[in-house]
Amino acid sequence: MAGSDRGEEPQMGRWEPDTRGRLERAAIELYLEQGFDQTTVAQITRHAGLTTRTFFRHFPDKREVLFVGMDELTERVAKAIAAAPAAWPAVKAAASGMNIAAAALQLRRDEAQDRRKLINTTPELRERELMAFASVAKTVTGALSGRGTEERVARVTAEAALAAFRVAFEYWGEHPDRELPQLVDETLDELKRVLGSDA
Repeated sequence: MAGSDRGEEPQMGRWEPDTRGRLERAAIELYLEQGFDQTTVAQITRHAGLTTRTFFRHFPDKREVLFVGMDELTERVAKAIAAAPAAWPAVKAAASGMNIAAAALQLRRDEAQDRRKLINTTPELRERELMAFASVAKTVTGALSGRGTEERVARVTAEAALAAFRVAFEYWGEHPDRELPQLVDETLDELKRVLGSDA
């Protein structure tokens, strides 16, 4: 891959290993500056100093730049749920997964907030986000079922935990002084109280 990058882009000099990161940063900068709909893949690659062919090696389309890493993070969430103590109820196990996601996003706060802003203002991206959350819910449901939770309970727990996470995330954007993991804990605690659970 390194050789083909050099062959395509001799004017760009030494190949850099963070190609995907460069494309991400370039895309987000342009989306924020001129809007998602107005930004083309050609503009993104030019801004990143790369080629269109290189872009499509990393992303199927320009929407996916904003959802890169989602699959990996979802896998980490599922592993955390699977590794939770067997005695924990479903809600507490699901919360352990949400905490993993919150900690990862906290480390990339500015980028996460930029993505949130873009998604909130772009219908096409909101639709893609709904698809992403549906996939996460399915994975969390599977992780809970794998612990022995009855399927219907697993499904409703996964959906409820994700809803709580999204509320915490939105609140985080409005209160930059707060930490997302703490907000997720607080929101999940509120969910447990609403459900009448002492888990």
